[in-house]
Amino acid sequence: MQHPVAYAVAPNGDYTLTSLWGLLLNPWAFWQYSHNMLGAVQTGSFAMAATGAYYLLIGRFEKQAELFLRVSIITVVIAATLQLFPTGDQQGVLVARYQQPTLAGMEGVFKTERGTPLAILGQPDVPNQKLDNPIEIPKALSFLTYHAWTAEVKGLDSFPQSEWPDRVSLLYYGYHVMVGLGTIFIAMAVVSAFLLWRKKLYSSRWMLWILLLSFPFPFIANTAGWITAEVGRQPYLVYGLMRTPAGISPRVSEGNAWFTLIGFMGMYMVLGILFLFLMYREIDHGPAPAEAN
Repeated sequence: MQHPVAYAVAPNGDYTLTSLWGLLLNPWAFWQYSHNMLGAVQTGSFAMAATGAYYLLIGRFEKQAELFLRVSIITVVIAATLQLFPTGDQQGVLVARYQQPTLAGMEGVFKTERGTPLAILGQPDVPNQKLDNPIEIPKALSFLTYHAWTAEVKGLDSFPQSEWPDRVSLLYYGYHVMVGLGTIFIAMAVVSAFLLWRKKLYSSRWMLWILLLSFPFPFIANTAGWITAEVGRQPYLVYGLMRTPAGISPRVSEGNAWFTLIGFMGMYMVLGILFLFLMYREIDHGPAPAEAN
């Protein structure tokens, strides 16, 4: 859907698969899957670290809590590093090569230029095609995207509006939330690892509170990454081949679509409440007592 490969167009207009290996070895699928799975590892690691921090702060299950923190911090350092490079870097290279309007929307680049700055903060003004109140690093986007300080980065003005992502502002904010939280996670992992190495993490209540309160943010970062990928692919269902309206079945009515959507929303709400209840019960119960030596 993001980068169609190994296909041919049949005489009747259908798309047919020409190579299973070509599909399985799609470079986009490899880097996106790796990036996604590392996000899942970080989410689990921060949840584990938050649990360990909680136990240390209330003075319960301290031996197990120290194990939770030690394992999770070491894991998240590795996962966060790989999330940044090479998986995040290579995903960005692929977007720049095959989805240039998506890259422009993600970064809030409205005008094509060389030596393009990287916007850390700013608010996209889509009707006027500009970024308000930007805080930028000069030429950084050109270097990060094409590994050359003076490389040209195409802005949205280089493409017809029919090729723009449907929700440029949502794409921009989703991407920046993902990247911003990912940067914070790396900083937290490095500081926690340093304190662990100095044997001060378990007694540093300020860091334990940060780890405890960090619990929901990896979930938010993953959701923002999903929004970036899916909104960025628009207006295509299969990028460059099939636009999203063409994917609607003529046999499914609007009422059926709404009924299904509301049904899934209700089901996931119930599952989410049940998940929180079970997690609270398990954390309150705590791990099995450590065996005496």
